[in-house]
Amino acid sequence: MFPSITLAQEIGLAVLFVAALVWVAGLGHMLWDSRFHHPEPAPFEGLPVIPAQRGAASHPMESVELTEAEQQAFAGLIRTFPPR
Repeated sequence: MFPSITLAQEIGLAVLFVAALVWVAGLGHMLWDSRFHHPEPAPFEGLPVIPAQRGAASHPMESVELTEAEQQAFAGLIRTFPPR
């Protein structure tokens, strides 16, 4: 094909060219499908992705009793935040 490159380089160029064509065809197919084919989303029938919020007294390991000093320190920390 080209007199200045070896047979291995010609084969490599051919493989790269075919790979580029396949990639462009796949990209075009993907874009065509996303532009003209909009199926209705099916209802989700599995487990929820984010679990529901539990109440404050749901489990004893999920709550901590604060001492008076800790409550005052937390209240002081909250006061340092700027108001919205």
